[in-house]
Amino acid sequence: MNEESSIDLSRIFYIVSKRKSIIITITLVATIISGILSIFILSPVYQSKVTVIVGKANGSNSSSNSSQQYNDVMMYQNLTKTYTSIATSTFIEDKAAQKLGGGITVEKLNGFVTVTPEEGTQILDIVATANTPQDALNRVTALSQAFVENCNSVYNAGDVRIMDKGQLPDKAIEPKKSLNIAIAFILGLMVSIGLSFLLEYMDSTIKTTDDIKRYLDLPVLGTIPMQDDI
Repeated sequence: MNEESSIDLSRIFYIVSKRKSIIITITLVATIISGILSIFILSPVYQSKVTVIVGKANGSNSSSNSSQQYNDVMMYQNLTKTYTSIATSTFIEDKAAQKLGGGITVEKLNGFVTVTPEEGTQILDIVATANTPQDALNRVTALSQAFVENCNSVYNAGDVRIMDKGQLPDKAIEPKKSLNIAIAFILGLMVSIGLSFLLEYMDSTIKTTDDIKRYLDLPVLGTIPMQDDI
């Protein structure tokens, strides 16, 4: 068993060594292409976030009853799902697009903004992305303001307020240059090794004395060196 394993391993090392130029070339090309795309071609994506909290509506009676307070909290936690839909509605996004100006449409703004409720809380996360830090901040600010200013005209069940304002992002979230290059290196290595074994499997020619011993199991009595014509 050990002998068979050593033979198999030696065979693997032989193929890798034989096709090392292909392996190195493909791996380097894949890594370089990924690096060029990540650094010079792909546009950076910046992200800014605003957190909004949904609380008791203004004018609602407050209760000192702990059970009632608990029920109120649970009710407003469930309301966050409704307010999430309101925040991403055409009505609110149209108000935000008007604040932004610059010809941005509701459909375009919708592709750059997401609203997600934090599970078990009364908080909504409003996130906007853009190719520049300032655009990301402007988009999330416009939507959050439009949402807070106009949501009660749609559904007046709670008091919606901005908890954390958006910040100007200092670095891009995409592309992840190091990760992309690492993935390209690993994929290039795997593909090149797989191609090397495929080429070896399809190659039935005999080129060296080692091939004679390996494939024909015959002893080599001697070799005739090639000589240029005199």
